Amino acid sequence: MANSIYKINKGINQSIEFKGLKAQYIWYLGGGIVALLIVFAVMYIIGLPSYICIGVILTSGTLLVIRIYGMSNKYGEHGLMKALARKQVPKVIKSRSRKVFLKKEK
Repeated sequence: MANSIYKINKGINQSIEFKGLKAQYIWYLGGGIVALLIVFAVMYIIGLPSYICIGVILTSGTLLVIRIYGMSNKYGEHGLMKALARKQVPKVIKSRSRKVFLKKEK
């Protein structure tokens, strides 16, 4: 592995980075490429012309790569998880009754 042509930067306490992709985005891109391969196989087996299959897959693949690199640059290593968690926090808590705050007497 010392003669690898791909450079993977991994410093101490640093997340893995490959060609500008950080951490989990490497897996997202790999999963997307596998999904596109399956879609191509299904389209080809159905009987669509190969030029249409290749055109659809190239367009989808280009959009996938642009989107994944954009998310990697925008959110960074943990930012996407933080953004998704932030959306689940309610902006306002409404209480129409005081029963929640009153003590029950025995």
